[in-house]
Amino acid sequence: MHELALSRAILEEAIRHAEGRPVRRVELTVGALRQASPESLRFYFEIIARGTLCEGATLEARPCAAHLRCECGAEWELEEPLFRCPLCASTQVRILDGEELRIESIEVEEQQCTKPR
Repeated sequence: MHELALSRAILEEAIRHAEGRPVRRVELTVGALRQASPESLRFYFEIIARGTLCEGATLEARPCAAHLRCECGAEWELEEPLFRCPLCASTQVRILDGEELRIESIEVEEQQCTKPR
């Protein structure tokens, strides 16, 4: 259910960025460790966007894999929720990627300029 709160924060940022113009698309990066379902984010975004500048906007959430680094220098992509180095079995690892929830772009409708006659 925390996807609802995340979607609300994304909506608020998109509206702030839009400066009164209709929003057409919002692109996100969602890390594998963020525990936020891209499908749920889209679902809630569509609901809470009703009646706002983001109504009808597309929310595209791209997943980002989790990458870790061990103190021994090994780096790997996390495929299972085991935070143990595959090389030396140490649990002294650092997360490099995978915790992101980042708005990459917000596409707004440009206002039409009219020339005075």
